[in-house]
Amino acid sequence: MPANLTVNHLAKSYPDAAGGRKTIIEDFTFHVPKGSFVTILGGNGCGKSTLLRCLCGMEEPDSGEILINGQAGSRLGRVGLVSQEINLFSWRTALENAAFGLEVQGMPKARRLELATAYLKAFGLGDHLHHYPREMSGGQRQKTAIARTLVSAPDIILMDEPFSALDYHTRTGLQCFLLQLWAKLRETILFVTHEVEEAVFLSDYILVINPIPSSIKEIVKVDLPRPRIRTSPEVMELSAKVLTLYGAGSCLGDMELRKALEILARHKQERESEVL
Repeated sequence: MPANLTVNHLAKSYPDAAGGRKTIIEDFTFHVPKGSFVTILGGNGCGKSTLLRCLCGMEEPDSGEILINGQAGSRLGRVGLVSQEINLFSWRTALENAAFGLEVQGMPKARRLELATAYLKAFGLGDHLHHYPREMSGGQRQKTAIARTLVSAPDIILMDEPFSALDYHTRTGLQCFLLQLWAKLRETILFVTHEVEEAVFLSDYILVINPIPSSIKEIVKVDLPRPRIRTSPEVMELSAKVLTLYGAGSCLGDMELRKALEILARHKQERESEVL
């Protein structure tokens, strides 16, 4: 059953080379309503994947709490993750990959293959049930990975830049496919991206995050009707607003960004003086 997700004052750090600790996430607090589509928007290296690993139970935070329907406890099995890498088993067919989570749960073979088959057919992969990943396109492999997550019926679905490795045509097609799926099932989805257009096109809410140590800069409500047209004035206007919040150098602090620009400007002047 879809559930709501609440994160209160989450913090996470790792040991650094100097013998201290480097804070990756600092005082992260947000709420994902049941059945909503919420996107975390941040640049590379901003701690987005670290946050998802904490949320799905692969790692534990240093402090703070993670609540599903207001309750703490184990998140393993309750939170499904679709990762950036299309990590299907090369020696398993699409059907066997999609059924893997149910196999781990101990479901009888006939029943898990029946459920996985139903999902893959619903995803338009009925002709690829017995194909291996190497025999499928990138979009087909990612659909199989999504089916593997959904067939296990998690309460929360986390998606860590699932379309970033795909070409534009395949990526936009899968975005539309995901929205159609979400509209039908009303799953609770927390989606991670560094693409402003993708965030505005997909989301109910966008969490714009600061660079490391990561925290929420602003929560943007995407109050636009669905289905959305990417080139509509409303979508483009909101995208411009979010881009301003996000910033082209969002994973560099303002000081670091200014220093980088100064170095580039100085280097350019030196090159020009050499030519003269």
